[in-house]
Amino acid sequence: MRRPFALLAGILLVGAFTVPASAADGDDGFTIEDPRITESSGLAASRQHPGIYWTHNDQDEGAYLYAVDSSTGRTVATITMTGVGTPRDIEAIALGPDNQLYVGDIGDNDGVVWPYVWVYRLPEPKTLKDQAIRSTQYVVKYEDGPRDAESLVVHPKTGRVYIIDKQEDGGHLYEPPAQLSASGTNVFKRAAAVDLWATDAAFSPDGQQLAVRGYFGGIWYDWNGGDIKRGGRLGVPLQGQGESVTYSADGTRLLYGTEGSGSSVTAEDVPGGDKSSSGGGSSASGDDGDDGDAGSDGGGGNFKVGAIAVAVAAAVMFGFRRLLRRR
Repeated sequence: MRRPFALLAGILLVGAFTVPASAADGDDGFTIEDPRITESSGLAASRQHPGIYWTHNDQDEGAYLYAVDSSTGRTVATITMTGVGTPRDIEAIALGPDNQLYVGDIGDNDGVVWPYVWVYRLPEPKTLKDQAIRSTQYVVKYEDGPRDAESLVVHPKTGRVYIIDKQEDGGHLYEPPAQLSASGTNVFKRAAAVDLWATDAAFSPDGQQLAVRGYFGGIWYDWNGGDIKRGGRLGVPLQGQGESVTYSADGTRLLYGTEGSGSSVTAEDVPGGDKSSSGGGSSASGDDGDDGDAGSDGGGGNFKVGAIAVAVAAAVMFGFRRLLRRR
């Protein structure tokens, strides 16, 4: 995803503010060292290989996935998806039941014109090495026409695939048909509003919570069987162009990634600092009604930094747009 004013705002914010040490340290975060990965747009924690995170570029020279060892930041396996044609704009990756990887070729930010997008499914390899893996390709359409999206999630219990579209004034959660078909068109239907300009999302390992991030903030929802209920804000770190989020395999951490060469992945406790494997619970941060893209972990200091950052971001976006309109 390349929105110039969002990138400009992110760069200015990162340079203008110093995040408290507890947020900047990142704890279990890591830096992606692979020079091939310059547009990391999705992130998924492996359950089969502890400490491994899957990522991808949004546009690459081929249909590639990368397994990154979080202890070193180095790529330990490159997967080439076969049987899927040439990807257009891969924006998301998620892990479903039975160690199945799902990849969302769902970006459409150049005019929102694609009549359909694609979702790929492949088994996560048991052995981490460079290899080609045949993948299943699903054709996806939306019931209300083409749209840009960067968030794809797979429920860890049911295996159902969901997409959240990307709209500046808030998007929607789209649900799939009962069964995905590899031979026909899969029409996704609007199911619920999402109060965020979403760049990625993730399910907690038990499937009870849905975390959605944007450039400057995030929201967590109680899944509630698909009838999502807004729970509160997420403590999304300030990043140059925040594009990804995943729960750690044990559900105690949320890891946030960004685009760029040598990009950092920052880890934060799940809302409320709950250390159970549920990925959060009733102790999570309450919702004070603010816009979810304001971003806060509920702490006073971080909230003030987040509030100031959003104000500056809004000013930068407004000024940049006015400049573009004058040209």
